[in-house]
Amino acid sequence: MTEDSHFQQLLKTAAAQVQPHRLLFVFAGAELPDHPTPTQREDFLAGRGGALSALMCVDKAAGELSDFESLARESRDAGPPWQVVFAAALSGRDGSPPAKTEIDAALKTMVEAVRVGGVGRYAAFGPSGDPLHFH
Repeated sequence: MTEDSHFQQLLKTAAAQVQPHRLLFVFAGAELPDHPTPTQREDFLAGRGGALSALMCVDKAAGELSDFESLARESRDAGPPWQVVFAAALSGRDGSPPAKTEIDAALKTMVEAVRVGGVGRYAAFGPSGDPLHFH
């Protein structure tokens, strides 16, 4: 991972904001969709396709992470293997970070977006930190 990686840019941008930010992360894994077609089943078993399912989520202060590897390492220690992590930033107000209720609501919104496939507005990274693009 280079110093100018997309993840490093996310960390730097969040840390540089006037208002304190929390970074929100939802880790997701692929699973076979309900009532799959034979083609969907074959693709999934070959390691392609599937439906994303949120596995765990966490929020971090903008300066709390130094790089992607520290987030990946912590996630491996905390939960199941994942294929993609979605990231977003949540701004505080009046010099204070966002309230816990705001963070929880934003994470719930992200988890629901993963469930329904509406993840295009979030940054997405694979397990090695490479950016992913969803359409």
